[in-house]
Amino acid sequence: MASPRAQAHKGRGLAGLGAWPHRNWRQGAWPWIKLRAGARFLPERFPVAPKSGKCPFSLRYHLMETPAAAAPAGSLFPSFLLLACGTLVAALLGAAHRLGLFYQLLHKVDKASVRHGGENVAAVLRAHGVRFIFTLIGGHISPLLVACEKLGIHVVDTRHEVTAVFAADAMARLSGTVGVAAVTAGPGLTNTVTAVKNAQMAQSPVLLLGGAASTLLQNRGALQAIDQLSLFRPLCKFCASVRRVRDIVPTLRAAMAAAQSGTPGPVFVELPVDVLYPCFMVQKEMVPAKSPKGLVGRVVSWYLENYLANLFAGAWEPQPEGPLPLDIPQASPQQVQRCVEILSRAKRPLMVLGSQALLTPTSADKLRAAVETLGVPCFLGGMARGLLGRNHPLHIRENRSAALKKADVIVLAGTVCDFRLSYGRVLSHSSKIIIVNRNREEMLLNSDIFWKPQEAVQGDVGSFVLKLVEGLQGQTWAPDWVEELREADRQKEQTFREKAAMPVAQHLNPVRVLQLVEETLPDNSILVVDGGDFVGTAAHLVQPRGPLRWLDPGAFGTLGVGAGFALGAKLCRPDAEVWCLFGDGAFGYSLIEFDTFVRHKIPVMALVGNDAGWTQISREQVPSLGSNVACGLAYTDYHKAAMGLGARGLLLSRENEDQVVKVLHDAQQQCRDGHPVVVNILIGRTDFRDGSIAV
Repeated sequence: MASPRAQAHKGRGLAGLGAWPHRNWRQGAWPWIKLRAGARFLPERFPVAPKSGKCPFSLRYHLMETPAAAAPAGSLFPSFLLLACGTLVAALLGAAHRLGLFYQLLHKVDKASVRHGGENVAAVLRAHGVRFIFTLIGGHISPLLVACEKLGIHVVDTRHEVTAVFAADAMARLSGTVGVAAVTAGPGLTNTVTAVKNAQMAQSPVLLLGGAASTLLQNRGALQAIDQLSLFRPLCKFCASVRRVRDIVPTLRAAMAAAQSGTPGPVFVELPVDVLYPCFMVQKEMVPAKSPKGLVGRVVSWYLENYLANLFAGAWEPQPEGPLPLDIPQASPQQVQRCVEILSRAKRPLMVLGSQALLTPTSADKLRAAVETLGVPCFLGGMARGLLGRNHPLHIRENRSAALKKADVIVLAGTVCDFRLSYGRVLSHSSKIIIVNRNREEMLLNSDIFWKPQEAVQGDVGSFVLKLVEGLQGQTWAPDWVEELREADRQKEQTFREKAAMPVAQHLNPVRVLQLVEETLPDNSILVVDGGDFVGTAAHLVQPRGPLRWLDPGAFGTLGVGAGFALGAKLCRPDAEVWCLFGDGAFGYSLIEFDTFVRHKIPVMALVGNDAGWTQISREQVPSLGSNVACGLAYTDYHKAAMGLGARGLLLSRENEDQVVKVLHDAQQQCRDGHPVVVNILIGRTDFRDGSIAV
């Protein structure tokens, strides 16, 4: 029997639920139904009703009664009131949480303390083994520099912010840890952009600490206040702005770990002034001295007092400060085994080692021993230069393109198929290519266009080479392959000797000068190179004496790295002789930093190849475009300029051509006596690098 409710609606269609619009179902009209309170109407829409013409409601719609449907309309008000109260309470709790009221109940706020956030920064740096911080001073960052000095971290100030980051980059490359630079807000940070990008492309773990306007004044027109995070996000692996003093320690620990994990690179942490200075000083600037009288003034004053309390709540409570675990990718055993099998069948194997091979955790000594055990001839680039020392039989230096075409198996270990390998076009299609790199995107650059890898291994390069050697124990290759490559080297070296003997129109032959530098260079030297034509020539003629003893910009090809690299290198390796090879154009970026070397007693030696021009550009621009516009410089007395900054200066020219070695020895002795030295070498022009790439 039908329910009483069903009987009440019998014969009335949907009249009890409301009125249908006066439109025909066969026209595909959608019904609009006015429901009683408490009813839920669940349509299953169909544009055309059944052909019967009957109301499709019983087939297509379901009326569902809810418990509220049977209740009187007046009973909804308490439910609505309860919902509104709950929403209000949730909003208040959320606001209290955002204002830090709950945190302040549990954590102490000592507004009279003289401690400041810079002490937290210094404590984290010391816990991570940081010995030097490079900077150019600014009021935004003074507390952290003072705190570093008190904890025994050597603060080294430079004359340009870009030099500070270049020095941190060199420190990172040579020490295997994170290099640290701190600069002030706004223009202080924008001055570092080139060096940060260079570190990104060179994969150097650099921590850049940047000052900033107070957290309350950002986006309000404060001095030197810009959106710094947006500027550095494309350049850095990790970017963060610290908003409370208690967040300094965990943020810096995360940044240091990110800089070294995966593919290393620069990281940026913004430190506003109100998280670095003591609470009483921030309070003086933030909170009005006199209590306001009006309601609005009192509310604003309360907000500022609470903001200050939240800024410093829990600031000095103990926190872990040491390093976090690093995430370093490793090749799988299956990949290693496949690579072992490929190499074991090779007749003419070849290896190209790049900077990534020298990253931690594998030491340079272990890598060198592994390469020697493997017995595969090598080309070395970037930070891998010097890995095998001077004149090692496995180190092939010239005719790389020809050798790559002849090899049947090529191992690209930390090397990328960018412009330096002609985007992969120098690789033979008949060669089996094994490539290993921490960065997958970089590893596969230009693959399937000009080249194709047989095995692409994402993992740490040094660890991979060690595992490769384990799998190939006892494997040897025919000595005639190495001898063929070395014979090509000997022929090229004979060509260099012939070019060194050629007279030049004026001044000294740069090829001959660099050959004498190679003969004079001591075993404990570190070479820093910064320039175009003169440095490009030196790359063929001057050999680093060991691993991690060659510093060049890397893939970005940056001019101006010399002074910063020399500064970081000498501080990292105080017993080494740091020889800087400059082009005269590039030296213009670094000259002022000899003031820095003098003030901090950093004895480095700069050899300036002075040919009065941007020769790497002019050697192509003049014959192809018929003009030397913007390529000309002067035979400037750079040695005298250095003397004006307090350094020592020496001159080499045709007048003392027979005393090149003597002048170099004099420069060495003055460095040993604690003086930075500039040797201004007036050189002529040769055809040594005709056809070299400038773009």
